[in-house]
Amino acid sequence: MQIEQLRGGLIVSCQAPTGAPLDDPFIISAMALTAEQQGAVGVRLNGPSHIAASRARIAIPILGIQKVVTPSSEVYITPTFDVAERVAKSGADIIAVDATRRPRPNDEKVERLIRQIREELQKPVMADIATVDEALFAADCGADIIATTLCGYTQETRAVPLPAFDLIEILTARLSLPVICEGGVASPADVQRVFQCGAFAVVVGTAITGITQLVKNFVAALPSVP
Repeated sequence: MQIEQLRGGLIVSCQAPTGAPLDDPFIISAMALTAEQQGAVGVRLNGPSHIAASRARIAIPILGIQKVVTPSSEVYITPTFDVAERVAKSGADIIAVDATRRPRPNDEKVERLIRQIREELQKPVMADIATVDEALFAADCGADIIATTLCGYTQETRAVPLPAFDLIEILTARLSLPVICEGGVASPADVQRVFQCGAFAVVVGTAITGITQLVKNFVAALPSVP
């Protein structure tokens, strides 16, 4: 049911850089509530405390993640099952995971992670991928949703312009699963094109809630003082 609620809608990524003034459960939950009140069909949240605070205030689906940086792996979006379990217990409806083929912490395998989340936690899995092959593999592993979140952020896709419209078109033609566009969606015009490409839903983050980066961008555009 949570997945179908997302069809044709906007999911707002309510996140803040670690340690920033906005990195506070109450503030993030206020962002999530604002998104819900203005028509968003879901929110993407990072970390159990932010998820729990938002769950107490909103009714729309929460796509939960936890970013965990480790020196042994480039994978940091819900990298292991114990992290996924914390996310699920905090109130997330859908668990999003890095589903690239890169080595994971503790040598965990993405196929096992997806299976465990679905079977042991009884939660749908959103597979964050960067390439067509990763999407197909994640689908074969049982993922419920495919998202283009990591396109442009892995070594082999850094040159791909975002939003990844071409990737969306390919995936929607080849998969029966919902395909969500996430990454680089910066304007209402981008949103319209995403759906023209066949996307099931769209995630927007920085363009709506990325105050830290937005202020940096505007400050950088100021004329130099002679």
